[in-house]
Amino acid sequence: MKRTLRSTLPWLSLIVIGAVVYALRYTLVESPDVAHLCDTAASFQCTVRHVAVMGFILAPLRMSASYSYQMGIYGWVALAAAVLALSWKKPFAAWLAAATGTVAVILYCFVPGAFALLVGCLRLVRLQSDGAAPLDHHRAGGREIHAQP
Repeated sequence: MKRTLRSTLPWLSLIVIGAVVYALRYTLVESPDVAHLCDTAASFQCTVRHVAVMGFILAPLRMSASYSYQMGIYGWVALAAAVLALSWKKPFAAWLAAATGTVAVILYCFVPGAFALLVGCLRLVRLQSDGAAPLDHHRAGGREIHAQP
């Protein structure tokens, strides 16, 4: 596979994942027509909608006796992928963190999703730049002129 395609494919797939999740959000989750359809009868659309909604149902995370933070399943998955990307320095782990972060941000788990998206994107850029040839800062390229004795 060419280097250009190998480096752009993860980014293009993140765009596709984002578009698919946006379509899921606006056509199934937020659509009043689908909500009314699910009130009366069960269909495949209702099942997909139910699974998507159950992922961002918030569960309290108790930090102390007086403070708790609400986070859905998508947020937990995004945080786990971010920890994986930070500990396992492979492009797939970075891409997974960015992808789960994208899903979490779009499906209402903003804080953990944004963290995972940031960690995944920064790690992916870093891992892709490590394999690149270093730049010649002096731009000499072997064409140096030396004074003859």
